[in-house]
Amino acid sequence: AEKLSKAKTLKDSMNLAVAYNLEKVINKSDLNEDKDFSVNIQETVVMISIADNMLFNTGSYQLSSKANPLLQKLADVINSEESLDVMVEGHTDSRTISTANIADNWDLSVLRATSVVRKLQEKFNVAPEKLIASGRSSYQPLVENDSKENRAKNRRTRIIILPNIDK
Repeated sequence: AEKLSKAKTLKDSMNLAVAYNLEKVINKSDLNEDKDFSVNIQETVVMISIADNMLFNTGSYQLSSKANPLLQKLADVINSEESLDVMVEGHTDSRTISTANIADNWDLSVLRATSVVRKLQEKFNVAPEKLIASGRSSYQPLVENDSKENRAKNRRTRIIILPNIDK
């Protein structure tokens, strides 16, 4: 209630409500460790950052089965509120990648976002018109890509929940 009193606008109140519900619904004991998952409110959006090892195998855009419980909980929150849009944003580290299916980090980041969006739509019944898939490649690192640990921090998927007050 104290946080809610600081809300200045409808968007602020919606974000606070969404963040509260997410933190309540996503019980961190289900997740590896707190560092693999975080929820933040920035201006008018709620951002959820998920370490890539919670969703994908290294260098892959195929979702692992361990992603399902987390994506189910996210879908429950998304589906509980009609007026939310959800941008799934892939981020990579700076190491180059080139395979038969992945040209570079741009490809990998977008393919990962698309994998999450498809799973939310097809398995967890999130309306596709609420979803946006995007990739940032390695160009928005959280930290320098100068160690194995730091590269791991930069490999992440961000779920950005945008209140759509037109709905």
